[in-house]
Amino acid sequence: MKIDKSQEGDTLNVKLTGRLDTNTAPKLEKELESVLVGGSVNNLSFDFKNLEYISSAGLRVLLSAKKKMPEDSPGGVRVKNVSSNIKEVFDVTGFTDILTLE
Repeated sequence: MKIDKSQEGDTLNVKLTGRLDTNTAPKLEKELESVLVGGSVNNLSFDFKNLEYISSAGLRVLLSAKKKMPEDSPGGVRVKNVSSNIKEVFDVTGFTDILTLE
């Protein structure tokens, strides 16, 4: 999996390419933790345009990132360009209620 991060003000943009699964989830978790711990991020935006697959390990990383965000963050965690397959996973697991899909 390829992770591209960029920060604009207090928004962290994360573009993922490939598969977010048991093998790659720890890498994303480590990358996010290094940025979210500092407290300079109030909005987290994921671009899933090139994400092919997400497993339960990937969902756990998203949930963990959501929990690390400040409770009063205006944007929270947003996910854009979600494929129909990944949207179905979000629907079945209830993640459509946890994350903001665009």
